[in-house]
Amino acid sequence: MNVVDIINKKRKKQEVTTEEISYVIKNYVDKKIPDYQMSALLMAIALNGMNERETVDLTTAMLHSGNQIDLRMIPGIKLDKHSTGGVGDKTTLILAPIVAATGINVAKMSGRGLGFTGGTIDKLESIPGFKTALTFDQFTKQISHIHVAVASGTKNLVPADKMMYALRDVTGTVESIPLIAASIMSKKLASGADKFVIDVKVGNGALMKNLEDAKKLAHLMVHIGRIHQKETICVLTNMNQPLGSAIGNALEVQESMDVLQGKGPMDITQLAIVLAIQMVRLGKNISEEEATEEVRKVLMTGMAYEKFKEWIQTQHGNLEKLTVSSKIVSIKSKQNGVISHIDTERLGELTRQLGAGRYTKEDVIDPTVGIKIEKKIGEFVISDEELAKVYVGEKDINVNDILECFTISEHFLDNEPLILDIIKD
Repeated sequence: MNVVDIINKKRKKQEVTTEEISYVIKNYVDKKIPDYQMSALLMAIALNGMNERETVDLTTAMLHSGNQIDLRMIPGIKLDKHSTGGVGDKTTLILAPIVAATGINVAKMSGRGLGFTGGTIDKLESIPGFKTALTFDQFTKQISHIHVAVASGTKNLVPADKMMYALRDVTGTVESIPLIAASIMSKKLASGADKFVIDVKVGNGALMKNLEDAKKLAHLMVHIGRIHQKETICVLTNMNQPLGSAIGNALEVQESMDVLQGKGPMDITQLAIVLAIQMVRLGKNISEEEATEEVRKVLMTGMAYEKFKEWIQTQHGNLEKLTVSSKIVSIKSKQNGVISHIDTERLGELTRQLGAGRYTKEDVIDPTVGIKIEKKIGEFVISDEELAKVYVGEKDINVNDILECFTISEHFLDNEPLILDIIKD
């Protein structure tokens, strides 16, 4: 078997076999296939796709490329949540303590930033002292004790995905349905949870630009979950504008705390509640009405916020030392009108330019920088009114680049729904 022949098959839009997929993954992890050949194959897949069988085989090969976590020693159902990535998406930081506060186990392995989206681990590491590298014993004991742990994946947990994940980020092969599905589901399956809720972002600030592709991805992931006897629900959500107001690591931690205290933006609050309801419903096998009551109770009583603080402290984070840049540049409108469009992906890229994300695997993130959106789609703005604040570090940014992300028109618009669909089968 020859990797060049396999690359050529996929380049010619031909189907690759189960054995060929297993061969590539095994030999890439064993470093017998170099990055440049894997990059070529990833590009061929990104351009020509994979069918359902190939994607399932790719997921399974990646799953078996390393160790798998066994969480059966933890009493009760273990749930995991994942997002396909969006600008300002700090949902895990809010959702995990809400669900844990209801008594359900949240066992989550998270990743770092991919493309223009921010990674949960990057956000958590903006909290001074927060420890993301947990041993298996630390991870399981923490879940048993406080019902929640979020950690970076161990070295031997789906090593194929770690290697491919980093490579995709710097080779323009992030936006591929089979590669996204295999990446997400191999990690979820290996992480040991019993059931999954996946937030599939849709829009100009997401990997999935349209609802049709998002539904394909969702149905594919639900199918993969079913094959492995893991109930999976996908919630399709709007990402045509940043989620919440904050974009950038420490800024997003601050906003998460605001949401848990009942004073955060409405959209991120709504999304966290919707996802939490689905997780509580799965975790306790109860109706959506009963799950809604439990979620609202832990939010209204402050139990979710207290769980957040307990979780951060348990993983050695010091919220009192959380800082954002003191150098703030105000972006102001040059006209009156209504915000009709926000180039969300561009805002994500500009935030990465500030230092909040990576261009290469070796880049070091500045957790203090970012952008805070002051006006969103459908809101009226007058000339010289603030559209955004930019928290600047060592890297400068062109004010006009950010201003151009906002389209202002004369007419009011109908608001787009935040929740687009829920896929369960």
